[in-house]
Amino acid sequence: MSNNSKILALKYRPQIFNELIGQKVIAESIFNSIKNNKIPNAYMFLGIRGSGKTSTARIVAKALNCKNGVEKLCKENLCESCKSIIDGNNIDILEIDAASKTSVDDVRELIEFSRYKPTSAKYKIFICDEVHMFSKSAFAALLKTLEEPPPYLKFIFASTDVKKIPVTIISRCQRYDLSRVSSDELFEYLLKIKNLENGKITDDALKLIVKLSEGSVRDSLSLLDRALLVDNGGNEIDLKNIQKIFGYFEKSIIIDLIEQIIEGDENTTLEIYRSIYNSGVEPKIFLNEFLETLYYLKNISFINLDGTNFDLNEKEFDKIKYLSEKIENKDLLLLWQFTLNNLEKIDIVKNQYQFAEMFLIRCLYLSKVLEVKNLQSNNIKENLNSNKSSEESNLKFTTDTIDQLKNIEQEEKIVSEPEAYNKIEEIQINSLDELIKICEKNKELKFKYELENNVRLVSFKNKKIEISFSSNLDKSFVKELSAKLLEWTKRRWIIAFSKEKGQSTVKEKNDNLQKDLLKKEANSNFGKEIKKIFPDAELLKIEEDNN
Repeated sequence: MSNNSKILALKYRPQIFNELIGQKVIAESIFNSIKNNKIPNAYMFLGIRGSGKTSTARIVAKALNCKNGVEKLCKENLCESCKSIIDGNNIDILEIDAASKTSVDDVRELIEFSRYKPTSAKYKIFICDEVHMFSKSAFAALLKTLEEPPPYLKFIFASTDVKKIPVTIISRCQRYDLSRVSSDELFEYLLKIKNLENGKITDDALKLIVKLSEGSVRDSLSLLDRALLVDNGGNEIDLKNIQKIFGYFEKSIIIDLIEQIIEGDENTTLEIYRSIYNSGVEPKIFLNEFLETLYYLKNISFINLDGTNFDLNEKEFDKIKYLSEKIENKDLLLLWQFTLNNLEKIDIVKNQYQFAEMFLIRCLYLSKVLEVKNLQSNNIKENLNSNKSSEESNLKFTTDTIDQLKNIEQEEKIVSEPEAYNKIEEIQINSLDELIKICEKNKELKFKYELENNVRLVSFKNKKIEISFSSNLDKSFVKELSAKLLEWTKRRWIIAFSKEKGQSTVKEKNDNLQKDLLKKEANSNFGKEIKKIFPDAELLKIEEDNN
């Protein structure tokens, strides 16, 4: 295979220590240890994919056996030893993948092979990739040889999961943790590769590739390889082209969407999301980007525009800074937690697109809490400016915060101020059906869903609700419903779990009723006549005529 036909990740694989990207300190440490002849029995290279573990292992193998020595390590005019190592046919350098050789018998073969001295090289070297895949017995068989190997034998291990490697193995190795490559270094490296390949791609497009690679050199080269293969009619591949290639969208769209949520504009919010989905972005990726944007809104005051993550351009930075001044931290944390909870549940839903839309609609309901909070702030300022009495200000504060999520301290404050009760009509709730209707009327769809689907009623009287325990019931349901009932009725309610089985849920009752109606209708004269005319017909649903 010619060098030009190789993929970029193989074509530009580092050959000497100076070519390692983002691992300068580690490269210097290993170089000095070999130069001063203080070579450990075994090396352990740890890090994420594409951080340079295998490349470093091969460079170490070359440095230990190069005819010119480590200070004049071969790069272009390769000596016989370096050439055979690069070509993978040096009989003294054995490179294995632990994922395919995991048993104790495989390790015993290696140990048996290690008894013989190298034939042409100075050191016999075993390079073992993904060493954490070894079995416990395989690690145990390796211990003694690893601690006291023959002077001509060296081990080099690489792994992405250090937690699965026994401590007894790690303690016998010289450990190096390869870090993610910083965005600045990776960008400069890709810029250099682009120029060597005479690629036509803009800097903004390269920055997006850096972001998508998440600090992995191999991933960034693979993405660049894919981008350079696109025929753009002789023009440079710009940011829009690269977004389309990788199914990525600008963060400014998410920022606009969050702004519409804050404004409570349902139609525009859903239109923006549908444009994102139609561009090929999966709902789960969208939720992750939504979370990331919330992070920036919360921490924008600590982020510099000239940072190294290339996540925000100047326009996005200014827009986020503007929005962050309109939303309080409590609200952002509430949205963060709400999004995180939905992200955990999205995999259990068949239609994730519908799930994402319903998530946004629920966010719009949450935005009403944010609006009340902003109103509260304005009212407090007005009260201060007009020099009203502290008693009136406290009363105003109480009535304005009624619609917010309350803690115990707020609930006690409402009870202790009976004057506030006179301003809002008390609601009487005497049955589960009435409670469900109140929830629907107040657009508390979460409570309505739980009451209909997961609540088995035992008793409902004297502001005390007894229900049987259900594992499907939301953990915060009892606490939140108690707060809502206090808000609606101005009286404290007790919601308790009972050992009794309780009645069927509302949904089960409706389902059973529907089954009975279907059965009754199917056996009626009308149903039988229809069956004669249309033998394949099936009655699916019966609806009441409200006219």
